[in-house]
Amino acid sequence: MASASRLRRYFLLHRRSFSSNLSSDSTPLTGRHKARVALGLLQSEKSPERILDICRSASLTPELHLDRVVFSVAVSKLTESKSFDFIRSYLDELKTRPDLRNERYMSHAIVLYGQAGMLDQAIDTFKQMDELGISRSAKSLNALLFACIVGKKYDEVSRIFMEFPKTYGIMPNLDTYNTVIKAFCESGSSSSAYSILAEMDGKGCQPNATSFDTLLAGFYKEEKFEDVGKVLELMKKYDFHPSVSTYNTRIQSLCKLKKSAEAKALFEGMLSRGMNPNSVTYCNLIHGFCKEGDLEEAKRLFNDMPSKGCVPDSYCYFTLIHFLCQGKDFDAALKLCKESMQKDWVPNFTTMKTLVNGLASISKVAEAREVVGEMKERFRKTAGLWKEIEETLPQ
Repeated sequence: MASASRLRRYFLLHRRSFSSNLSSDSTPLTGRHKARVALGLLQSEKSPERILDICRSASLTPELHLDRVVFSVAVSKLTESKSFDFIRSYLDELKTRPDLRNERYMSHAIVLYGQAGMLDQAIDTFKQMDELGISRSAKSLNALLFACIVGKKYDEVSRIFMEFPKTYGIMPNLDTYNTVIKAFCESGSSSSAYSILAEMDGKGCQPNATSFDTLLAGFYKEEKFEDVGKVLELMKKYDFHPSVSTYNTRIQSLCKLKKSAEAKALFEGMLSRGMNPNSVTYCNLIHGFCKEGDLEEAKRLFNDMPSKGCVPDSYCYFTLIHFLCQGKDFDAALKLCKESMQKDWVPNFTTMKTLVNGLASISKVAEAREVVGEMKERFRKTAGLWKEIEETLPQ
């Protein structure tokens, strides 16, 4: 209760309206409410001391997803200001909490250190588990390997993978191998992952969809198309049939290489095999064709989604609206924007400003004013900015 009261006082002091449940100083705060308030406060906070005060008051725990988000945002902001001592002191302080003296918290702290680029501290935290009486397993090893990836220390992934399982008596699991494969693929050394597959064979550990999808993405990124074929053959060896996620990985990879036409051909092959796409499949294709300037094909794909039982998500709407505005197809952008806002999905300020100015440029001032009115109503904090835009519109 003391921490809840502390956070409530902090909230009232800064007059932030982040939760309707904080109507008075006596309102009790649940863990979820505290995390939401903390997340809202962190968005605009820059002082390292106050960032830590917010986190302490929220009594965060890595058990909850929202709390993990708060941890990550706090560490990102402290990293941006190079406040590394604050990160170290806070994460060390949390180790003294009885409810956090476990492998789950230590693994999360290890990843947060990696996020901050403090790999030495991540390794020290892993090693410190002995003196804290906390048992290690593949979970904390995998966290350390992932911390290396987050911190882009790919050479350390190889070293830790080679040394630490033997040193600390840990048996690698499927997630361990997949994390190492991911490191090789992200660092441009996808071919090295073949040795990991061989080791997995020797240990009787079967690769899964993540293993193969990561490898495929890596080889596409390096434009090693012959190796893409080898991976597809390997999948047959393991009696592993391509899933929708495999097709999505290949389609997205081709689109990133500006080979959207090839991606579309792969998509059509997928349909001919009787496999149903999902919204991710379509979103990857739509983004790819938009990036290559083929807005007509992107619109056709978007309109085709319902016939395949797919519902576009907010990202899909935002992507197409953005590129339609860039391509000066403001009529189509407005139609999609209205659909999107009916679902409470509103594109960002820059896209909406481009749309308003674009509508005005094609003599659709009434429609532009309607959009401005909607934005002023929905977002009171930016109403002043929208008023300025409105004043520049033709009468």
